[in-house]
Amino acid sequence: MLSRRMHGFSLIEMMIVLALILVVTAFSVMTIRPSLLQNDLTEGFNQTLMALRQARDTSVAQRQIYFVTFNNAAIPNTITITQGSTGNVTSTYSLPTDVSYVALAGIPISPVAFPTTPDGFGVGTTAIDFDQGVAGGVKNVIYFYPDGSAEDVNGNVNNGVVYLALLGNAGYFKSSRAITLWGATGRVRAWRLESNAGAYYWRQQ
Repeated sequence: MLSRRMHGFSLIEMMIVLALILVVTAFSVMTIRPSLLQNDLTEGFNQTLMALRQARDTSVAQRQIYFVTFNNAAIPNTITITQGSTGNVTSTYSLPTDVSYVALAGIPISPVAFPTTPDGFGVGTTAIDFDQGVAGGVKNVIYFYPDGSAEDVNGNVNNGVVYLALLGNAGYFKSSRAITLWGATGRVRAWRLESNAGAYYWRQQ
């Protein structure tokens, strides 16, 4: 006969405990998932900003031409920095897998009427949209010069914008980010999509 001092869990009790653990885990994942997604978007955004600023600063410091290439085809969602005279790639950045260079439907599309596109560049439909107002240029390549300016492959002043958003999360378009470049000075600006009474507009960060 078993001692009355011996204790244990019945199968039903163990199943109840496991069920409670699963429910708590599921709620925890659902709660933190939006935060994780936003962290990925912020990481991709910061990498893009860093690549542009690094290329410009290195060009000025070393008195050499460096160019930035946004890859959205063969190697999707990557950025490379290349030394102009040697053709050597000096840096490569890759966005998180759930972040992409994309202009989602719903963001402002007018360059002149409020709410406008960031710095009034483009019409909000092209993800990588540099070489504004220039025909025959290459929209995804930016050349930085020792004076800090940015030009295209043909030597034209290169103004433009690049958009980032979360992949497969159309409802997150309101969290889209954008970065603009003023070619004459090489100035880079960061933008965030904000909401006012249900209307979305770009605000400089």
